[in-house]
Amino acid sequence: MTALPEDATAAWSRRRSHRWDAWTLDALLEARRATGATVSLVVPARNEAATVGDVVTRVRERLVETVSLLDEVVVIDSDSVDDTAAVAADAGAVVHRASDIRPDLGWAPGKGEAMWKSLFVTRGDLLVFMDADLREWDTHFVPGLLGPLLTDPSVALVKGFYARPLDVEGGGPYDGGRVTELVARPLIALAFPELAGIVQPLAGEWAVRRELFGSLSVPTGYAVELAALVDTLRTRGLDAIAQVDLGRRSHRHQALADLGAMATQILAAAARRTAPVAGVDTVALRQFDQSDGGAHAAVRAVTVGERPPYSSLVGAGPSQADRP
Repeated sequence: MTALPEDATAAWSRRRSHRWDAWTLDALLEARRATGATVSLVVPARNEAATVGDVVTRVRERLVETVSLLDEVVVIDSDSVDDTAAVAADAGAVVHRASDIRPDLGWAPGKGEAMWKSLFVTRGDLLVFMDADLREWDTHFVPGLLGPLLTDPSVALVKGFYARPLDVEGGGPYDGGRVTELVARPLIALAFPELAGIVQPLAGEWAVRRELFGSLSVPTGYAVELAALVDTLRTRGLDAIAQVDLGRRSHRHQALADLGAMATQILAAAARRTAPVAGVDTVALRQFDQSDGGAHAAVRAVTVGERPPYSSLVGAGPSQADRP
């Protein structure tokens, strides 16, 4: 791909960047009635018992019981070993264990796998994804993400962005996105410059039309967000993507070694889309621990496989596990 002139990126940003309060709830409800669109909120979760209940409770109270913006709130439990599933169910979510969805297709650990599996157990024409570890957020995230999809049929994917501070002294408002700044943004500048106007390409809060997400190859790990952007750009064009400023978000920060694994998955997804690496599903990542004064190497097997488009599997396998 060739680099876009700076003014082209700015022009896209002016057309496709919004604030969450650009639409009232009444306007979105009217747009939903007019289009007949159904909406599913999907929360992929692994070992998030401490926060998933608050996410589900607040969304249900505000956007299901008070106003009918959502048709369902679905938590996909990615093999948690804590009480994530029970807490989410008690809060009113429909809960599915990822490994129990279409077991004939196997199971892989990872956020992308949970999101891909959600296609088999949700019914929404529009899918809104939210992380389960949110600490500082509000329910306006959901209508904010739905705004462009409900009001503009040319938009197929919406990314959220927000101030995301790093909870250390001197941390700036965007410093919480370390993999974004150190890996994703430089990678986009080099390989996918058309996406340079995306403020937070790895944001876990985003929304997409079912028919688009179902047509995409989905990395099983943390690269799902970047892959969806790149593949949407290539198949639908830049104007099929919009972004919405959601304000501020805080969540649990990952350990440095885990960020290394996330970065490996993101680079692998980019490699498949620039110089495809046939048959590579696991990368051996060598990391070093110096906590006791010495440098001790440990090799971590990072899964970088991808799932085929959901649309290629509809009708294949147990019918009761397909979309309701």
